[in-house]
Amino acid sequence: MNNLFFLLMAPPAEGQTGGGGWQMLIFFVAIILIFWLFMIRPQQKRQKKVQEAREALKKGDHVVTIGGIHGEICEVQDTTFVIRVDGDVKLKVEKAAIAVDENGTNK
Repeated sequence: MNNLFFLLMAPPAEGQTGGGGWQMLIFFVAIILIFWLFMIRPQQKRQKKVQEAREALKKGDHVVTIGGIHGEICEVQDTTFVIRVDGDVKLKVEKAAIAVDENGTNK
């Protein structure tokens, strides 16, 4: 990696024209592309799966919150769920507070 960097940064040899600016630009674009392919894109896919799994939850499903509370969904609202914890005890929790793993399944 260091050798590649030094080759790109090396001054042109005698009789050659410059062009290091283009080489450096291509190098940085390649780094950004690689970063996007291996870091950002997979994370976006994972987040989309998790969001779809949360949206697919319905009344009667058993869920676990990110705080570790186990319950059954009693009511589905726009951004929240009402879950029955024990007997008549009900809690209103945000949809984002439901634990979903990377595969899009509820834990």
